[in-house]
Amino acid sequence: MNAQIRSGEQRRPHPEGAVVNVRIRYFASIREAVGQGQEGLQTPSATLGALRDELIARGEPYASALARGKAVRMALDQDMSDESAALREGCEVAFFPPVTGG
Repeated sequence: MNAQIRSGEQRRPHPEGAVVNVRIRYFASIREAVGQGQEGLQTPSATLGALRDELIARGEPYASALARGKAVRMALDQDMSDESAALREGCEVAFFPPVTGG
């Protein structure tokens, strides 16, 4: 993955009220918590942050795995991205905990 953080200013969100299909991938402890490695979703969410909130609103186990205040890294189409990054039709979103190397 590219180490540069992608900002939402580089991509315009889809039109308000539109629904897009996204592929969501979960890694490491988040995958273990939600009980699956990936899923497809139709979402009205325009940004990564809004998608995260939508998943949290599902309740457990998503609420704890992706909770606000919890360190969660996100990628959009295999580029590290911040919460303002805009979703687009067919994009891939990944959620994973921070990792440290030695």
